[in-house]
Formats: sequence, structure tokens, C-alpha cells
Amino acid sequence: MTAVPRKQQTKRRLLTGFAAVGAWTACLVGLAPAAHADGVQSQQWHLKAMQAEKVWKVSTGKGIKVAVIDTGVDPSTQSLRGRVLPGKDVSGAPGDETRDDVGHGTTMAELIAGSGKDGTLKGLAPGAKIIPIRTSLKGVKGADMTKEHLGEAIKAAADSDARIISMSVGGAPHPAVKEAVEYAAKKGKLLLAGTGNDAKKGNRVNYPAAYPDVAGVAGVDKNGKVADYSTHGDQTILSGPAVGLPGWCDGKKERYCTKGGTSAATAIASASAALIWSHHRDWTANQVLRVLMKTGDLADRPSKYVGYGAVRPRINLLENKGDPGDPDISPLTGERTLHTKSKSSSKSSSSDAKGEGKEDSNKEAAPGQAKVADSKSEKKDGGWLLPATGIAAGVVVLAGCGFAVVRMRRN
Repeated sequence: MTAVPRKQQTKRRLLTGFAAVGAWTACLVGLAPAAHADGVQSQQWHLKAMQAEKVWKVSTGKGIKVAVIDTGVDPSTQSLRGRVLPGKDVSGAPGDETRDDVGHGTTMAELIAGSGKDGTLKGLAPGAKIIPIRTSLKGVKGADMTKEHLGEAIKAAADSDARIISMSVGGAPHPAVKEAVEYAAKKGKLLLAGTGNDAKKGNRVNYPAAYPDVAGVAGVDKNGKVADYSTHGDQTILSGPAVGLPGWCDGKKERYCTKGGTSAATAIASASAALIWSHHRDWTANQVLRVLMKTGDLADRPSKYVGYGAVRPRINLLENKGDPGDPDISPLTGERTLHTKSKSSSKSSSSDAKGEGKEDSNKEAAPGQAKVADSKSEKKDGGWLLPATGIAAGVVVLAGCGFAVVRMRRN
């Protein structure tokens, strides 16, 4: 297989991408039969799988603010009352960031920090607070879709008190968005975005997930198997629960429907980060993300389908595992993004961080551990519900298609 030069790959993506500028969409798959209100939390299978009740005894995400860049967040739902802080609206649509014509942004906020009151969604980090940033997305009535607003939204989130920026959105690359991502990373923010739901539609690369400073999040089902729609590639760093989770059916927010997508996975990954950061307040975004990566069920053998594996904050919070590493070095690029200590004191750590995952990520699965679940594509088989030890790595590495050094190829 002849490798395509990085510059040529980038140019090709830009040529195909800029034609779609302004068409940012939520990383959501279609609706399924409605879920009755009294059964909504029973459908949140990830809470039991992630041992949420035990984790909440250690951390609820209290003191951590998460910026949700989306269709807006309605603070009046039973689940979000008292949990939403003032944000910003850059969409150009009527109303402000508290108006959600789609219900998508509100669902993401509830998955992160919802109270679960009166049968509503229960967030994985119920102690966290939400800072809503509404941008121009498909479905936002009256939004200015002729201009690019996502970059402005990311900068607004970066300038807020939020430590985490959750982006369940995807679209074409844009220089303003790239600049905003770099700006946010330098301000010490942790950026997560859905890889998208295009695996069966050409597997189109989605941004901002594909930018070097953003952790792309894929979706898995309750068995830990990658969702058949989850976009995959070098941009996949983490994965999270995505299949069969409930969410608001529409902007009326009168009932929940069963939905799915890397949108939900991103929100749950963001909540996982909030849980860890709340417990380790002096850590940097680099350290929180590094621990999420190191405690994934494929931490030693990342794949292009699920990255380092599904987020498992309990491995750190309940088992005290996961080395945070150098606070200033990004685990995504191996480059210095922060300056919390002198270069001399972090020299050795910096060197170690740059090589993180390099050797293991190119190894093939051991005999008997690999499994092809679909003849047309690689699938990651279950295990993320189990403790970190004794996991079968279980990803087939096809010739020429192995998971290369994380993000190094994309800088």
C-alpha cells in the first residue's frame, strides 16, 4: 500500500471539506421508538456499567464547569434546574443560549450533569455545572448558516470558566475553527468532540474531532463493541456509550426517545473527565486526558475504531490507577501546550510523553485475542465493562491499516 503524503491528505480533506462550510451538524443518529419517562433511567445502561453509584461516593464532578457547544441548553428541564450557568449565543438565531429548538444540546447537558429528578436523564457527573454555548447548527431556527460560527463558539468557551469543552458536533475543516482549538488548548482547556456517525456513509473525517488538540470520541454499545455507524480513523482517541441511550425527541422536550450516536459518547466522555478533574483539582487538562487514555480498556493497544478504549473513570477513582504524567505535555501530540513548570524540570517527562503509545500502538493483537466481527470492517469486541486487568485486547490489525502514533501523523 502506497502511503499518501500528509500534505496531500490535508489538501484533499480541505478541498472536499470547504464546500460544506457552515453545514455543522450534531453527531446524532436517527430516532427510535419513544422511551416512557418512567423508564428513561433504566435505559441509561451506561450508569450501571460504569459503576456510577460507587464512583459518586468519590466524585460527582462538583466544582467543574463544562462548556457544551451545541444547539443551546434549556435550563428549565427538571433534570437541569440549578445546573446551568450563563453562557453565550453566537448562532445569530432568535433568543439566546437557553433556547434549544432541537433538544440535542439539552440532552447532552443532561447526560453530563442531569439530576434525574422526576424520571429525567441522570448525568454521569451530576455535581458539575454546564455553560451553554449555542452555535449555528442544523435545526437551530433562524441560525445564520452562511457564516462559520463554531470557531467563535470555541473561543467563547475557552474564555469562560469551563475546564472542559464538549462538542457533539462535526463538519468540514475551517481555519477559524482550527485557530480557536489551538487557542483553547493553550488556555488549558480539555477539548472533546464526536468523531461522527459516517462510518457507513464513506467514513468522512469530521472536525473539530480531527484537529490535533482535540480528543475524538467514538461510540460503543453495551458490550463494548464499536457502533457500526461510528466514524473511525487516526482521530479516534477515546470511545464512550452511544447505542440505545434516551434523549429528548425534539425541541418541545415533552418526551424522550431512544437515540444514539457519538454525540452521547462525547457527553459521557466529558462527564468522565469532570469526575476525574473534580477529584484531582490540581491536575491539568493534559493529565486528565492522559489518565482517561491510560485507563481505557485498550490502553496498550489503541485502535482506529475505539482509540484507547471506552472511558472508565472508575479505574482511577476507585482503583487509583492511571499515571497523569507531565502536566505540560499533550498526550495527543507530545508537544508542550502549557507552562506550569520549568523546561529543565520537565525535560525527561517531556521525552517520555512524546513516545507515549508509539511502540504498543503498532503491535498486532496476540494470537487468540483477535476477532473479526464484521467481514467488511474491524470491530472492537467487548471488555470495557470489566476491570483494567485481564482484558483481551481483541482488535485485528489489517496490513497497512494499523493505528499509528497518536496524532503525530496529523500535525
